[in-house]
Amino acid sequence: MVVEAEVSEDWQAGLSNWLVRSGCLYMMAWGSNCSAWDDSVDIANIEQFESTDIPEDKFVMTTWHADEPLSEAFWFSKNCASHPVVRLERTMIVHVAGEAREKELLTAYRDA
Repeated sequence: MVVEAEVSEDWQAGLSNWLVRSGCLYMMAWGSNCSAWDDSVDIANIEQFESTDIPEDKFVMTTWHADEPLSEAFWFSKNCASHPVVRLERTMIVHVAGEAREKELLTAYRDA
């Protein structure tokens, strides 16, 4: 998650729920209020299984990267992020912003 815009709690919860239900297994948040995104995805993962234990292969790892450049968060994603029981195969950059920067972000990720 590259967060460059403030959103409502409801919008954030909706996106967090979508990520979890879509099969996201590792969510890294960088940018504005990124620790709240970490919490929001954790809550969505817990709520997905209500009061039962989360199966190991459905547990969503979350990290937030508030005090580092985006290039370091991207480097961490490429070189350190792992799941305890599932091999991570794809990366998706979710950009929360007022205007798109797709090419710039993809280039920055590639170069990290």
